[in-house]
Amino acid sequence: MTQLDTDDAWLVAIDMQHVFTGDSPWATPGYDRAAAGIERLMPRFAGRTVCTRFVAPVHPQGAWVDYYRDWPFALVPADDPLYDLTEPFAALDGPVVTATTFGKWGTSLQAVVGDQQHLVLTGVSTDCCVLSTALAAADAGVRVTVVADACAGVSDADHERALDVMRLYGPLVTVVDTL
Repeated sequence: MTQLDTDDAWLVAIDMQHVFTGDSPWATPGYDRAAAGIERLMPRFAGRTVCTRFVAPVHPQGAWVDYYRDWPFALVPADDPLYDLTEPFAALDGPVVTATTFGKWGTSLQAVVGDQQHLVLTGVSTDCCVLSTALAAADAGVRVTVVADACAGVSDADHERALDVMRLYGPLVTVVDTL
């Protein structure tokens, strides 16, 4: 595996929220392991860490109507505690990007990182929001590093499959470990 280059990169902690823990229907096994991996990385990214939050849209449109028909528990306001960041991410003094989409790459995240062309992605879930963010950023010409042991998927098998897919996008996307 490639070494993690942190020079001038931004650490992106994707969706480290209560909705992906505990007894939530969206609970992500391995969440605590991913959180520990992100915590190991944070000191290397002082002043260059951004958290993201997934929230439900007020009025789902298109395919999202069917999605939320399957997951009605999640149709709560963005300020509902379900969508709060967990500790230690809630206590970070840094930017938070909130989106109603799986992928977090877009104008809001771009506004935070500026012209920086290297993102280090971590968080949940590898096979959904991390994957969607990685591919959109890579398509935009951003250098993407995904930290495998600071991510977690819906299952260990789905986590590994998503990492394998992202490896196909090398050298635009690189997969590494924190250690």
